[in-house]
Amino acid sequence: MRAGVLSKDAIIKFLNEYFINTWIPNSELGRTHSLREPIAKRRERESTPFDTTHPLAQAIIRGWKTGSRKGSPVDSFVISPEFELMGKQQFHELEKDNTSPSKYYHIFLRNALVGKEPGLGNIVLTREYPSEEVSDVIRTPTVDNENLTIVLIDTRSFENGGTLTIDILIGREEAEGAFYLFDRDFKLPVEEEVLEEGSLAWTWGESGEKRQIGYRFNRGQFFKLVVTRYWDEDVPYINAFHAKISVEPAEKPESM
Repeated sequence: MRAGVLSKDAIIKFLNEYFINTWIPNSELGRTHSLREPIAKRRERESTPFDTTHPLAQAIIRGWKTGSRKGSPVDSFVISPEFELMGKQQFHELEKDNTSPSKYYHIFLRNALVGKEPGLGNIVLTREYPSEEVSDVIRTPTVDNENLTIVLIDTRSFENGGTLTIDILIGREEAEGAFYLFDRDFKLPVEEEVLEEGSLAWTWGESGEKRQIGYRFNRGQFFKLVVTRYWDEDVPYINAFHAKISVEPAEKPESM
């Protein structure tokens, strides 16, 4: 990144003005399995222990498990003074929709500062970027719904509304998937199965199938896509899914 987005004067100025900048190799926090033992021996030899329980280290580790889990040589995290994750940007996703990497990275930084939580599972759709893709997992839920996968979708930029479309491809493992679209403020049931009751739209599909959810809304709002598996068996299953989430904006109403 030093030879790319971090070499741009505008990015450097923005980072120096609004952020405290630091970096750490993934291997130091144990992410690189093959280097765990050599690094542990080096620390023992040099008497330089590394505290992975520190809130900053824990925030970085949480960042690995949040949002996209595709492999990436470099992850950028925005972390608040209270050590809360505010945004995540992977190096291999810096170029989208023919936007230059530096411009895309600048947008990521600005979105993190205003609380849009880019890269943390939230999908922010705008007229400039009306489509995003996400890959995640389908799990057998526990009794407290701990294993639900939830994707927040922000369509507030579409003041006149539009049509939200979610094209879904289910992975080829054994587990089927159920996909429910709710308003963000809808309270999910506790200790019972998530069902279509209260959902804006939903679909279900088996391994390897394609499905689609469509919903027309009158003004921009937050949605949440809830992904789970039915409780019809006690055996835990896990599968993957890929979703393309997009908005076709409504025509602007004619002025009177």
